[in-house]
Amino acid sequence: MTASTTRRTAAKSRIAAVGAIAVAGTMVLTACGDQTKSGSNSSDSTKTGTESSAAAALLPQEIKDKGVIKVGSDIAYPPVEFKDKSGQTVGIDPDLGAALGKELGVTFQFENGTFDTLITGLRSKRYDLAMSSMTDTKDRQEGIDSETKKKVGEGVDFVDYFTAGVSIYTRKGDDQGIKTWADLCGKKIVVQRGTVSHDLAKSESKKCTGGKKIAMETFDNDLLAQTRLRSGGADAGSSDFPVAAYTVKTSGGGKDFQIVGEQVEAAPYGIAVAKGNDQLVKAVQAALDAIIKSGEYGKILAKWGVEAGAVTEAKVNGGS
Repeated sequence: MTASTTRRTAAKSRIAAVGAIAVAGTMVLTACGDQTKSGSNSSDSTKTGTESSAAAALLPQEIKDKGVIKVGSDIAYPPVEFKDKSGQTVGIDPDLGAALGKELGVTFQFENGTFDTLITGLRSKRYDLAMSSMTDTKDRQEGIDSETKKKVGEGVDFVDYFTAGVSIYTRKGDDQGIKTWADLCGKKIVVQRGTVSHDLAKSESKKCTGGKKIAMETFDNDLLAQTRLRSGGADAGSSDFPVAAYTVKTSGGGKDFQIVGEQVEAAPYGIAVAKGNDQLVKAVQAALDAIIKSGEYGKILAKWGVEAGAVTEAKVNGGS
């Protein structure tokens, strides 16, 4: 998949000045399971009689009849979406999905897939939505490859629901003087393939002088990149700030990694919908506005310690 399906593009940014991720101590960092199978029932919302709500009234009849919204997600990105020790799908996105499902009177069923195939899954109608820390960008909206700037698809629409930034992290006590992206010239970074961190590493490497480019090793998911860095196979890693902060807090009991420098690239996360599904976009937007107004949205973000990334209203295609 092209860079147009990345979690965010390197030219776009999002800053959530989130402090330490206050995650319940029982949550542990675990690798994801089968990249093609459905997530666990813990991520499904339960109908609560809200079918008559204003948001539910906007749902396409086909989804009302099924009672299920299929959500594509790369369930390996703690604390946004991941599997706990029992294999249950948990995190910020599943919790928000459950709240949205209750508002709409349907079940949000999270299905696990590699990140760079999620938009393809929307096009093929495998998923109704993609909710996976995906950044809303103009390139994605228009189906443009962020690196080549060529048209590669129809694009998607986004309902924006969170804001966050990108951070660099290193092994604890071994930052090698890395504070900024420019400090990575001549060093090696590990990243998840197709993410903004991957795009940013490529763009920053082009700025390096003296033949000291940034060496990159990419992985299918962020957990594999962390494992590589932990073993000494690279000098640094990069992830969305909430993910990096959670990793620093939990990996090795907080003894494995440290965040270096300031987060960059502020931009919104968006719930992606295939073009042409305007009714579904409006329904999700109305449901998000409803849980923001009710306070349920704020409670979920507070549970995960990411209140600073909150939005005050549901915008459609607010990324730039």
